[in-house]
Amino acid sequence: MALDLDTAQLRSLAAAVDTGSLEAAAHALHVTPSAMSQRLRALEGAVGQVLLVRSRPVRPTGAGEVVLRLARQVLALSHEVAVELGSGPADTDAWPLVPVAVNADSLATWVLPALAALAPPVRVELHRADQDRTHLLLRDGTVMAAVTSRADPAPGCRSVPLGRMRYRAMATPAVLERWFSHLDPVDALARAPLVRYDRDDDLQHVVLRRVGVTVDPPTHTVPATGEHLAAVGLGLGWGMVPDARHGVPVGAPAGLVPLPLPTATATVDVALHWQSWRLRSPALSRVGDALVAAAAARLHG
Repeated sequence: MALDLDTAQLRSLAAAVDTGSLEAAAHALHVTPSAMSQRLRALEGAVGQVLLVRSRPVRPTGAGEVVLRLARQVLALSHEVAVELGSGPADTDAWPLVPVAVNADSLATWVLPALAALAPPVRVELHRADQDRTHLLLRDGTVMAAVTSRADPAPGCRSVPLGRMRYRAMATPAVLERWFSHLDPVDALARAPLVRYDRDDDLQHVVLRRVGVTVDPPTHTVPATGEHLAAVGLGLGWGMVPDARHGVPVGAPAGLVPLPLPTATATVDVALHWQSWRLRSPALSRVGDALVAAAAARLHG
């Protein structure tokens, strides 16, 4: 049986999750807290399940994530229809909003130039997360689309392969001279400091496992793409540097050299996919087409 859900109730659910509380959501929607509570209770009654955990901040239940995704889809389409009919907001506020989750290295190398070339323009709200976790933001309804390492489409989504982001183990000549000139590469990797992006960054350890290193060498953590590259360039240690098809990304330090390892050992490819809602949204389609085309030009096939 199809559900007959009220748009105002769906808007209230999205606002509660976005603001973190029913009181803040009521303020954002210019209604009383009592009216907000009544809308959410009515929505839960229509669905027949609890949709929100009334914590601080509030968070959706499993069923709430499903309805939240529907709420964001309905609101996105309503906005686009209003603009097409000429009854939407004026000026740049009428640009449709497309929230997208993307990993930091894609953001730093090929995503932003593709978005800058969009015409007619859209508003893009970027959420940065590891490529292994961006699909979670898509699944819970936070974003409409994601650049992700997951090939299997999230519920209600389609998945398109983008290509492979290649990472290469690199360091400064000084680091190679200090750690690799007098030691066997395996012994050197067991002792030489490395620079990772964050605690979820396993790329360096992929290389270590390939050569049989089982100990953890000294590790620096620098959780920003530009600063991570800068840390490798300053000689804090070796690291995995993103390598677009036509060279390392803009902003990568000059003078970095590959570690003295076979290419198959020192490079790691991460397959990326574009996952997006199965939704007839012109704005979402424009963003998707632009990023798929940019990935074809910049990523490895």
